[in-house]
Amino acid sequence: MKTVAALLMKNGLPMPYAQSKPFELVEIDLEKPREGEVLLRITGAGICHSDLSIVNGSRPRPIPLIGGHEGVGVVEELGAGVKDLKIGDTVSIIFMPPCGECRQCLHGIPAYCSVGSAANVRGEMSRGGSRISFNGKLIHHYNGVSCYSQHMVLDRRSLVKIPSDLPLSSTAIFGCALLTGIGAVRNGAKVPSGASVGIWGLGGVGLAALIGAVISKASPIIAIDPVAMKRELALELGADIAIAPTDNVREYVKDGVDYSIETVGRVEALQQAYEMTIRGGVVTTIGLPDPSALLGIPAASLVTEVKTLQGSYMGSGDPRKDIPEFVQYWREGKLPVEKLVSLTRPMSEVNEAMDALHGGEVVRQVILP
Repeated sequence: MKTVAALLMKNGLPMPYAQSKPFELVEIDLEKPREGEVLLRITGAGICHSDLSIVNGSRPRPIPLIGGHEGVGVVEELGAGVKDLKIGDTVSIIFMPPCGECRQCLHGIPAYCSVGSAANVRGEMSRGGSRISFNGKLIHHYNGVSCYSQHMVLDRRSLVKIPSDLPLSSTAIFGCALLTGIGAVRNGAKVPSGASVGIWGLGGVGLAALIGAVISKASPIIAIDPVAMKRELALELGADIAIAPTDNVREYVKDGVDYSIETVGRVEALQQAYEMTIRGGVVTTIGLPDPSALLGIPAASLVTEVKTLQGSYMGSGDPRKDIPEFVQYWREGKLPVEKLVSLTRPMSEVNEAMDALHGGEVVRQVILP
């Protein structure tokens, strides 16, 4: 079938992207879903910093590709063997289709699936190859999703069924921002009730981590970001203290925080998060810095200060369990996800959305194809 999508033919173009237009809306050819795959009508797609890093070239991925790795859609066609979904179902999209057979999956953390990760790096579907072409040439998938499109074929394992009565602009960010942020707090760091938490970076993922800390009943929660608007929103969402990175966390928590969550994707932020963590504390990083960036910490401090430094990817858990839990939190009024969506845009404004994200003037934007 033919459908309209945002195609990235070249990265590293100059800003503003509204002028250089790295994404071009084109009519692509989409194969029918193969065994274990599903054709979706995309109803919403989030704009994430990981998408921006593909556009500016700081995160290597094979191009040309169709962008987007966070979204929501409606099932329109089922490939052979898909028995647990039906046409018309609403699904949240995750960017790591777990194979169910690798060591990571068998250890109960499908978010770390090595098979799905390798396919994402190749720009292919988890079961191999591409289902997208343009002018007769194969186009790469982005993280097995490529949801900057009116329709897309995805692996069934990339989909989590959700109720159809949830607002589209909110559910579009369940599969990355919420999964990554809340999961890092609850599955990765395992923040207990009453622990102090510092959150570096208040974008969509950072504010989701803040919501996760509130749900976990952490106290106090310190939100750190240079943008005043984001600090104000953090206080509204339940942070006890909101400060700029130039402020000293220890002026508010004497010895530092018990748990630090770094979401910025910059070495300077991770360095500060490590330094501001209490002796015996835990530092969890979920930001994605430039692959060439190196972190320098006193090696002995890992022993003398007994700190734990760890990464978290896609919530460090099982999206099939976490996302239904998010839905329940939303119904109970504990998950004000709509406050994380700054605005919605038509797909024709995808380049302008990248400019806005780079400028730090928004939290999360959602494209409505």
